[in-house]
Amino acid sequence: MVEPVVLPHTLHGTGPHGVLALHGWFGDRTSYAPLLAHADGGRFTFAAQDQRGYGDAQGVEGEYTTAEVAADALALADHLGWETFSVVGHSMGGKAAQNLLALAPERVRAMVGISPVPASGAGFDPDAWDLFRAAVHDPAARRAIINLTTGDRLSAVWLESMVAKSLACSTAPAFAAYLEDWAGLDFHRTVTGSPVPALAVAGAHDPALSADVMRATWLEWFPNARLHVIQDAGHYAMDETPLPLLAVVEDFLASTGTAA
Repeated sequence: MVEPVVLPHTLHGTGPHGVLALHGWFGDRTSYAPLLAHADGGRFTFAAQDQRGYGDAQGVEGEYTTAEVAADALALADHLGWETFSVVGHSMGGKAAQNLLALAPERVRAMVGISPVPASGAGFDPDAWDLFRAAVHDPAARRAIINLTTGDRLSAVWLESMVAKSLACSTAPAFAAYLEDWAGLDFHRTVTGSPVPALAVAGAHDPALSADVMRATWLEWFPNARLHVIQDAGHYAMDETPLPLLAVVEDFLASTGTAA
């Protein structure tokens, strides 16, 4: 693994409970903007970072793995002086959050996965692999994935905006390499049994990372795990239902305490 670095990041709040926020495959750190706009900065300090090859870190080369994301996130926590912290991860970022738990279990206070990819990978069949690999260079494949994972129910304008953002905010080599890691790599045995308080948030309209998937993974692996299903969301709850999502996340984090 290359040497961890402190990547471009956005801070919100000055609260005593530090929270690292890790974005998904189609986003960058601005994916958390709908949440951070209304987050409780008195209780929490949120740090949303770009990953190598994404956002303002598009020029930062690396291996483009979720383990590398976790190591860079730990470097950010060290930079911020956080001895302990919580971590929130969306989709691919949810798998990176589990990597972070494996890397520094004594430092992770709580973990939240928003439609998180399990540490065991995505379990793709050959057709799914073909579609997701095509998305590296084909905008139509990206649109099809976003539409599928939000239940074929959202506007064409929104779908096109998500595709355009994903093309603008990531490099093709990073996008391709992260896919092979988050979809294919299985390290769940290294985190199974962790007592960390863990919240899995699933969108009712997401057929890929559904509540049933969370029950078969997070709720089986983590003895202190909870599941919350957002009925009006698919895979992108941060865009679809930001305020209900924020309430669920902050209430869960607050239940673990706010002392530094």
